[in-house]
Amino acid sequence: MEQSNALLQVSEIQLVYKPVIRPSQRLKVGQASDVYKILLDGWDKDSIHLVEQFKIVLLNKACKVLGVSTISTGGITGTIVDMKLVFGIALKGGASSIVLTHNHPSGGLIPSTQDRNLTRKIYEAGRILDIDVVDHLIISTEGYYSFAEEGIL
Repeated sequence: MEQSNALLQVSEIQLVYKPVIRPSQRLKVGQASDVYKILLDGWDKDSIHLVEQFKIVLLNKACKVLGVSTISTGGITGTIVDMKLVFGIALKGGASSIVLTHNHPSGGLIPSTQDRNLTRKIYEAGRILDIDVVDHLIISTEGYYSFAEEGIL
């Protein structure tokens, strides 16, 4: 196969971000309770006590919300988080920082050892990529647990 024909067999990759909200209308968050309100409003109430989901909130330098992205949906006791997806979405969205979030279908808000280890791992990867992990919220319909407020981040 000639070189020119081989190039026709290669996929093109584009980086595109099309926000639907003007920068002046983006919500600004200053504390965990602000993020919690945004998340709870958009979380599927029919599944919050059934399956675990992991989402990220993308923030710009001014702490304005660029968007929320679902990374994974699992089962009753857990979900798998692919760091390549977390940071691929954060990079594509132009995020300066992110907030990690997930629910516990049991309604419990205390982080597990796996939650703490995952948070540490994502935090370290974010430092390398210059994307701050500013918090990790565990949410339920009755409240939230903030790693930042508890001094873990």
